Amino acid sequence: MPDPVRVGVVGYGYWGPNLVRNLDRLPGADLVAVCDASPANLERLQAAHPDVLEISDLDEMLASCELDAVVVATPAPTHAAVATRVLEAGLHCYVEKPLTLSSADAEALVALAASRDRVLMTGHLMVYHAAVEWIRDYLASGELGEVLYVYSQRLNLGKVRADENSFWSLAPHDVSVVLDLLGEVPSSVSASGAAYLREGVEDVVFATLHFPSGKMANIHVSWLDPHKVRRLTVVGTKKMLVFDDMEATEKIWIYDKGVAPTDALAYGEDLTLRFGDITAPYVKMSEPLAAEMTHFLECCATGNQPRSSGVDGLRVVQVLEAADASIAAAGAPVEIVLEA
Repeated sequence: MPDPVRVGVVGYGYWGPNLVRNLDRLPGADLVAVCDASPANLERLQAAHPDVLEISDLDEMLASCELDAVVVATPAPTHAAVATRVLEAGLHCYVEKPLTLSSADAEALVALAASRDRVLMTGHLMVYHAAVEWIRDYLASGELGEVLYVYSQRLNLGKVRADENSFWSLAPHDVSVVLDLLGEVPSSVSASGAAYLREGVEDVVFATLHFPSGKMANIHVSWLDPHKVRRLTVVGTKKMLVFDDMEATEKIWIYDKGVAPTDALAYGEDLTLRFGDITAPYVKMSEPLAAEMTHFLECCATGNQPRSSGVDGLRVVQVLEAADASIAAAGAPVEIVLEA
């Protein structure tokens, strides 16, 4: 059995405690230290995890602790700088979403990780959700037919942010899932949004991703909505699927519905609607964050590329940037150019 991966965590604010909780109990991890500049956060850490070393300075942790990997859960504007220091120290690095706030910074991290032969993983949590895992396998089975289009909704009343719009705050979850399920990167993004609460910070955004294959995905996010919605719909040529993460148990519904025939129609003929059974498959749920951290530890131990790699993080940032540019251009499509 391989030795546990020696891990340090940077950031014990909003999401850090969840990461620390999982790392402290996973058998594949040896949680060595947690770094945070806030004395109040370190007090919370001490109360919850008294055996974990508390450090207030990142350079001190990198210099004094024997580590194999570092998990970065600091505010998004600091991701690029903190991850760079971790990778330059020769350590594997996990960075919460979004990977960075610019594709140029994300590209630099990907290149740095490759040059140091280190694992760079992005915290695309929903990719590790048991329901998304099930959907990925279901699409691969061909039961849904060819995917035609996808749409998702991530809505709530709050949490309103001042330093990023709703698309940067909420959409990384949906963009990462869509790119993972479709297995391709969009060629262009068109988006519209409105800032009702703070000037220049869009509270609601509607974005459409256009893919080279002809598939399309629409993502609607808002923190100014009366309903809390976490829903993904996938429409195929044979069946349709809805994933509702707000449901406690039956999160996935399969609709055996469609339109036939698919061949060219003779003059005067109508399309025929087909209505079949509706089923809710059983999917055994587990904590996505535990699955995500287990995957990161396995990649650190083996050197394998994570399912949500640094490149995947870069692709999501490119979509977020394109959406911002499209909003600024009154909804005009913005192309995503991929380097060869």
